[in-house]
Amino acid sequence: MIPLPLARVAEITSGALNALADPSAVVRGPVVIDSRAAGPGSLFVAIKGERADGHDFARQAHDAGAVAVLATRPVEAPAVIVDDPLAALASLAAAVVAELPAATVVGVTGSAGKTTTKDLMAGLTARLGPTIAPVGSFNNEIGHPLTVLKADEATRFLVLELSARNVGHIAYLAKIAPPRVGVVLNVGAAHLGVFGGKEAIARAKGELVEALPADGVAVLNADDPLVRAMAGRTRARVTYFGRSPEAQVRAEDETLDATGRASFTLRTPSGAAPVRLRLHGAHLVSNALAAAAAAHELGLPTADIAEELSAAEPRSRWRMEVTERPGGVTVINDAYNASPDSVRAAIASLAVIGEGRRRFAVIAAMRELGEEGAALNEEFGRLAAGVGLEALVVVGEDAEPVLAGAPGAIYAPDVATAAGVLSDRLAPGDVVLVKGPRAAGLERVAEAILGGDAR
Repeated sequence: MIPLPLARVAEITSGALNALADPSAVVRGPVVIDSRAAGPGSLFVAIKGERADGHDFARQAHDAGAVAVLATRPVEAPAVIVDDPLAALASLAAAVVAELPAATVVGVTGSAGKTTTKDLMAGLTARLGPTIAPVGSFNNEIGHPLTVLKADEATRFLVLELSARNVGHIAYLAKIAPPRVGVVLNVGAAHLGVFGGKEAIARAKGELVEALPADGVAVLNADDPLVRAMAGRTRARVTYFGRSPEAQVRAEDETLDATGRASFTLRTPSGAAPVRLRLHGAHLVSNALAAAAAAHELGLPTADIAEELSAAEPRSRWRMEVTERPGGVTVINDAYNASPDSVRAAIASLAVIGEGRRRFAVIAAMRELGEEGAALNEEFGRLAAGVGLEALVVVGEDAEPVLAGAPGAIYAPDVATAAGVLSDRLAPGDVVLVKGPRAAGLERVAEAILGGDAR
């Protein structure tokens, strides 16, 4: 973070310093929302959540070295008192970006694959200059500005993931850190119940390209009609990625190895180079192409792009993690989230990785799909059961539609039961897919199979 005196923090956030605050004291970062992460020079943002109120930990944050607390009521520590801590956080982040004209903001959105693409993109831009990117999926009104506030004078690229729970959210995030490059991956059925239809999802995702300046670049998926149509919603120049021959950045001669890792020829307007991904799943080729297209627009040579993509390892947990435990059981942990598109991709990967081996799956019903939820979850069950599984375990609430699609499946009320069901069935050489929404906590099943505890 760029150093800011408390008086300047108060000015930016339209806040008032309390009697304990020294206007000349300098915040040097980080900005944190967890008092346990506070340290010398930090700013603690006190947010009231469902389980805890950050104001109750203001003194602890200050004792740990925080210069001050961004608060909405009096606290026993130096503080900047504001009306809304999230609005203040956004204002602070926007002010920091405005002070960094040499930093290029790259925004990534889509219904699936945002985090993997962001991770790949951050690796590519790091070859061009110092890069800031969120850890995991810090992509909402809290995580987004917290990531932005990590930037300082040395930062040359901010690679940001933008999520939407409804129309207007991406536009809000884009105002905090105005993007010059905007990448739209896909429009799927994730959160269909919240948005009400794919057209509304497309409207929300397209807010990213609407935020681009005339000298910016919109990087769009040529293989997704709803994304292609966003070309008419931006002032920026448009470039396409995908498998389509019309895409300026595309994959040719794709192959998959026995572990589901893709190899292909990366074709760009400036040449071609071979790529051999270390990430698992044919669906990740599209993510790699999106990152490649953005990097190409930023000036990275094709050979360097291919080299970086081929060297990239998973950075974010529980997304197509493929691990072999002692004894030879392979676990595919894709438990971070579940949408219809990611479910189909995960099951396709299980079929490839588990070819000629006994295959198992532990799944939980997808959520936030509205009126189509029952039908989509029944399809989920049919897809999982249709790849020749030795056993399919369906976990937790709302399992009925999944079970209806897979009549031979085993129901487990919780993750501990699911892990127990599998423990006596697995043998060397077996493959297990773990796939479900984040709220289901299925990563604990994967950890239990790998030798941990599912509780």
